[in-house]
Amino acid sequence: MAGRHYDQWSVGDRIVHDIRRTVTETDNLLFSTMTHNPQPLHLDAEAAKASEFGRILVNGTFTFALMIGLSVGDTTLGTLVANLGYDKLVMPHPVFIGDTMRAETEVVELRDSKSRPTAGLVTFRHVLTNQRDEIVCQCLRTALLSRAPS
Repeated sequence: MAGRHYDQWSVGDRIVHDIRRTVTETDNLLFSTMTHNPQPLHLDAEAAKASEFGRILVNGTFTFALMIGLSVGDTTLGTLVANLGYDKLVMPHPVFIGDTMRAETEVVELRDSKSRPTAGLVTFRHVLTNQRDEIVCQCLRTALLSRAPS
C-alpha cells in the first residue's frame, strides 16, 4: 500500500510526486464531453484561436482532477476513508494541450476525528505546476484517513 495512515503524517511533510503527465488533446476532448461541458474555449479551435489565448484551453476541472490524481499514490492510496472537502481552489495560469504537469503536496493540518477514533483528518495543500514552473492549480484537500493498524 503506497498511501500513509493518519498517524504516519506530520505537519510540514512534503512530497514531490514522481509521476508527471503531458496533457493531450484527447484528454481535454474526452473530459469535456464526458462532463457535458460545451465551452468553445475547450472544444472549438477557431473560437479558441479568436480568444485572448489564441488556442484551446484545457478544461479546468480536468486540471484539478489531474492534480489530485497525481497525488493519490503517495498520499491516500489504500488509507482513505473519505475526501471531506476541497478549499481555496485557484487556477492562476491556463493549461494548454502539450503542457506537462507535475504535483507537490504539503501537510498543513492534522486533527483527530471526533466521531471516528480509528481515523483522523489530514489537510493537504496540493500544487500543480507546468513545465515552465508556473502554478496552474492549487487547493487544500481535507481527507479522513484511517489510523495504522495496531
